[in-house]
Amino acid sequence: MRLAQHVNTFGRAMQARFGEKVHKLSIHARFTCPNIDGSKGHGGCTFCNNASFNPNGRQPPSIAEQIEAGRRVIRKRTGARRYLAYFQAYTNTYADPELLRRLYDQALAEPDVVGLSIGTRPDCVPDAVLALLAEYRQRGHEVWLELGLQSAFDDALARVNRGHGFAEYVDAVHRAQRYQLPVCTHLIVGLPGEAPRQSLLSLERVLALGVQGLKIHPLHVVRNTLLAKTFRDGGYRPLTLAEYVETAGEMVRRTPAEVVFHRLTGTAEEKLLLAPGWCQFKWLVLNAIAARLEQLGGQGSALH
Repeated sequence: MRLAQHVNTFGRAMQARFGEKVHKLSIHARFTCPNIDGSKGHGGCTFCNNASFNPNGRQPPSIAEQIEAGRRVIRKRTGARRYLAYFQAYTNTYADPELLRRLYDQALAEPDVVGLSIGTRPDCVPDAVLALLAEYRQRGHEVWLELGLQSAFDDALARVNRGHGFAEYVDAVHRAQRYQLPVCTHLIVGLPGEAPRQSLLSLERVLALGVQGLKIHPLHVVRNTLLAKTFRDGGYRPLTLAEYVETAGEMVRRTPAEVVFHRLTGTAEEKLLLAPGWCQFKWLVLNAIAARLEQLGGQGSALH
C-alpha cells in the first residue's frame, strides 16, 4: 500500500521539486547538546541514549566518508542519486557560526548533495545561524531547519528534561520565518503523562504557527536511559501499535495538504530497543497508517 497516495511525504515533495528521488543522508558532525554539557542540564532528555547516535563509541568518520557510505546504501536500496545532508546527531547549530559554515560546506562540496537538513533544538538557533542557513537557501540549495519540540506542553517537556519550553519554540519559528527558512517540527507521541489528545493539541499549536514540515514518531524506550529505568519499574506504559496508528492517522488527517511529512514513525536498533517491540518494524507501522487513511481519508481530510 502506497503511503504517498494519502500523505504529502518528503519523498513525494522532493520528487516534485527535483524531478527525481532525493534522500537524506544522516551525518554525525561531533556536536554536543546544552542539555548534556551542563549549560542547560546534564544527561540529556530522559528518553535519549546518547550512544545511540554512535553506538560503538568511536569517533565518527569524516563528513565526506559518511556521505559516501550513505550514498552506497541508498543507491542500492532505492536508486536515488541526489541527497540532502541531514545533520542529525545531537544539536547541529550548537557551535560558532564559522565552524558551522565549514562543516555545512564540507557536505555541500559533494556534487550530488543538493541541500541541508539541520536537526537542532529551538533554544539553539541564534539569528547568526539562521542568517547562515538563509544564505545557503539564497544560493539555490534545499534547506530545512528541523526543530525538536516533541510536545507543546511545558509540563510534558519538563517531565522528559528537555531544558526548554514551548515559548522558545515559538520564538525560533517566528525568527526562522523572518529568514524565509522552512521549518520541520518534530513531535513525539506517547510521552510520559501525555494522552493522545494532547498530541493532537500539540499538532494544532504547531500548525497555527505556519510550519512547512512535520516529523512524528512514537516514543521509544531504549537502554541506558532514565526512561528505561522508569519503564522497568512499571512507571511508564508504552503505546500499543493500534494506539499509535490511530493517533498518527488522526494527526495526518488534521494537517493541511501542503505540509510535508518528513517521517511518520521511527525505529531503533534491536540491541538498544526495550519497548515497544513493534517499533522495529517500520513498514508494518507505515502500512497500518496507510490502511487507516485509506479507510477514513488522507491528509487534510478532517479539515473539510
